[in-house]
Amino acid sequence: MAWWARLRDLPLKPYDFLVLLVAAGVIVAFSLLALERSGPPVTVEIRSDRGDRVYALAEDRTITVSGPLGDTILEIRDGAVRFVDSPCRDRICVAAGELSATGQWAACLPNRVFATVTGAPIPGAEGVDASTF
Repeated sequence: MAWWARLRDLPLKPYDFLVLLVAAGVIVAFSLLALERSGPPVTVEIRSDRGDRVYALAEDRTITVSGPLGDTILEIRDGAVRFVDSPCRDRICVAAGELSATGQWAACLPNRVFATVTGAPIPGAEGVDASTF
């Protein structure tokens, strides 16, 4: 017996189908809203003990960030950022490779350097800070 034939045997009322339809619509609406808000990656935020810096991914450059162990070198090239060199022991940050998608991040924890790729600013979100979320 097919699954749709078994549906007739369930004690479903017309409002049950309406609830399912509304729930599906809400899921689709939130999915589209989430996709709309994640714009193309345009910047990289680099955080360290010495402060936060923001750089455009469209502009190739080499960045040196000082940390407690020494200098960590990051490179922005072809719309991606990567750790080139770091004075830490295991160099896991260098092995992380290139970051090019919004939300990707890598960190050199011993040297306290954190890099994350961010998307385009959300229109109308001026003045919204992290504590709002």
